Amino acid sequence: MKPAFDPIQDFEFALCLTPGLGGSTISKIITRNAITGLSPQDFFRLRPEALVEEYGLSERSAEALSTGDVLRSQVADLKRRIGDKPVSIVTCGSPLYPRRVEEFCKNPPGLLVLYGNRKVLQTGTFAALASRGADSADLETIERTVEKGILEGKNLVTGTNTPTYQRAAVVPLRWGSPRILPLDRGIFHVFGESLEEEAFPAARLWRHRFDPLTDLAIGPFRPDDDFAPGHNKTRDELVFALSDELHIVRQTKGGNMEQLSLRAEKLGRKVVRL
Repeated sequence: MKPAFDPIQDFEFALCLTPGLGGSTISKIITRNAITGLSPQDFFRLRPEALVEEYGLSERSAEALSTGDVLRSQVADLKRRIGDKPVSIVTCGSPLYPRRVEEFCKNPPGLLVLYGNRKVLQTGTFAALASRGADSADLETIERTVEKGILEGKNLVTGTNTPTYQRAAVVPLRWGSPRILPLDRGIFHVFGESLEEEAFPAARLWRHRFDPLTDLAIGPFRPDDDFAPGHNKTRDELVFALSDELHIVRQTKGGNMEQLSLRAEKLGRKVVRL
């Protein structure tokens, strides 16, 4: 007898692992099934032709979805690798989907992988940012700005793989404060196969292991996705989207950061140019 899928999470894991399915398509599948009342079990019984015709899927994706045993095995393997770590996949329309993202992004990611403490999203958030080319004085300003925000009880939103993001990201570690870390690749590429490594070497001087009970990592990429061109822009948009306040230390005229900060201002976010 074939093992049944969990009604929600296992189904979303299976869609996430299906080749050729983007986040928006996954969100459409889940929305359509909710409207029609189709269960995950009944969805996987659909013939590939029906998936192509009724859901607009590619033949490659439809064939993969119709091979239920293979997907079940892949989901079981992913769950084994995740173990007891607090990892979840949320799609647009889910009550767990961050409303800041839905409000800010012109095309909100269809799915988000969340790893860690989701409660940090319930508190005021901020980011301290600088465009490429930030000098040592800019980095010191970022550090002071982050420390000030943390002492005011706000949660920092920051990336992990540029000098400016990393300079910001180590400050909360000194105070034991939470961080929200938008990612530009899958969680296994950031935190290792164990999901326990800190995201970059300098952070390991303050904390040897990533602490999912304190921090939250969030990204629109499959758990095993590596970095690809364009991911950095997606990450930057998530940083802006998740931040109630944005402190801009250095900004390139006409650059992506300027465009994102102007959008933030139009949406009523607080933007401070230092």
